[in-house]
Amino acid sequence: MFGSILVALAISIGAPGEFQGSSAVDQPVLVDGRLVFPEGARIPKYMTENELRYLDGNLITPPRGQSAPPLGPVRGASEYEEMQGILLAWEGFSSTLAQMAAAITTTGNADVYIACDSNSEANSARNSCISAGADPDRVITVVRSTNTVWIRDYGPRYVFEGDCRVIIDHTYNRPRPSDNAYNSYFGSAFNHAVYEIPLVHGGGNYHLNGIGTSAATELIINENPSLSGSQIIEYWRQYQNVETYLHDAFPTSVDYTQHIDMWMLMCGDERIIISDWPTQSGSTQDQICDAAVEYYEGLGWEVFRTPAFAQGGTHYTYTNMVVCNDVILLPEYNDISNTYDNQAVVAVQAAMPGREVVQIVCDNLAYSAGVMHCITMHMPAHAGGIYPTTCLQTPVEGIVDPNDCPQISYISDDDEFDVVSVDIEYSTDDGVTWQTLQSNLAPQGVATVCLPDTPTNQGRLRVLARDGDGNTGGDVSGPIIIEGDGVEGDVDGDGDVDVSDILEILAQWLCQGDCSADVNGDGSVDVADVLLALANYSP
Repeated sequence: MFGSILVALAISIGAPGEFQGSSAVDQPVLVDGRLVFPEGARIPKYMTENELRYLDGNLITPPRGQSAPPLGPVRGASEYEEMQGILLAWEGFSSTLAQMAAAITTTGNADVYIACDSNSEANSARNSCISAGADPDRVITVVRSTNTVWIRDYGPRYVFEGDCRVIIDHTYNRPRPSDNAYNSYFGSAFNHAVYEIPLVHGGGNYHLNGIGTSAATELIINENPSLSGSQIIEYWRQYQNVETYLHDAFPTSVDYTQHIDMWMLMCGDERIIISDWPTQSGSTQDQICDAAVEYYEGLGWEVFRTPAFAQGGTHYTYTNMVVCNDVILLPEYNDISNTYDNQAVVAVQAAMPGREVVQIVCDNLAYSAGVMHCITMHMPAHAGGIYPTTCLQTPVEGIVDPNDCPQISYISDDDEFDVVSVDIEYSTDDGVTWQTLQSNLAPQGVATVCLPDTPTNQGRLRVLARDGDGNTGGDVSGPIIIEGDGVEGDVDGDGDVDVSDILEILAQWLCQGDCSADVNGDGSVDVADVLLALANYSP
């Protein structure tokens, strides 16, 4: 067991002295047996020497607080679909972050949500972004402590549960407690449900498209030695509704993180960008990338290639880019020929036409074993536009006993995170009219709902949310059938015999066999059914 712990840790170990430009790399300080992360320090993405000393051979293990998977229908959110915003953490690399914020909030037409340790830091971050050209109305600071800039690895992984955005949170594979605690705070602050998946990993070792395909490297197995690859894949299936392929990981001599986002980007439902190694053809990393190309082409995907290099202990990659609506933030490097920068631009424009490519110098990030994708997390756009959405997580449909009181759970979402109340409503006529059963409930919760004893085969339950602007929207259940003694001649099941029932009998006139308008049950629709309905007529 102890040997497997050391192997799992060694997978992500970096050696600061081996990095070209390593003077730009910092590490936390050990003080009285605890780790202190200096403000503004450029903590690298890999596990630092002091963090290894702090762990002292122990493995970070989940669950931090495992929760059951989402109850409603789940769809993973891809990075190439419409985004509401990009999450950043103001921890070192401030010039790069400000440039990114400027492009995201203008060309990208999205918000930036910047984690800041204090109000003064929030003011400084905001001013820096605005000075770099960011839209002031789209710079949103979140005052909550973080340890590092690498929010891709610890930040909120968004999926849709029904039409509501929810967060799937894993245990961060680094001893960085403020980072690891960030998602529970962020979900609470923005009224998004948080689900704890019992996996240790870094979010950069994961990519997915919008139709249920995802990928990671086998690093995930080393980080979770008590689980098999199939068990890990099953967790992602349960929590995110994806089918995951585990690729070979790069050697740590090439990439200390062994994360898949350092050499791959899914840029469409069946489109992908994969690194190529023009100066290191036949190398292990080149073989891994070529094998991935063969795999995805075998699935019928369109594959695009961008150059990549490993030199002086630094991995220079272009696939570690940020896609946000109409903008692509693409790395460029001063340390290598701009010929390769230009080749990357051409490949990316071919893979994602119609988006503007903005190049940002990323050598200092690369020295720390990551690039721009590693310091961002995506928040997809709200599914309902300006109208709130809800998800009725507990199915209520089919035959329900009269006066049954099912317990339901629900969540809600809004484009401005501003659901102020939720009502539970019921219809006996397939949603033509509604009656309120409960009102002014919390934006998410559990409610016991007693359905009226009104026979119907057109019942519906609705969870209706209302935002601060008065907009409403909500999720409607499947058909509910409430059986009872009923009224003879009541064809539509609304509890009365009226004109609509007479018209339905006439519409099914001379129907033989199983006919809903055969109210006397003699196997045909005829004058006897009309007479029975008229005898009980009560509009």
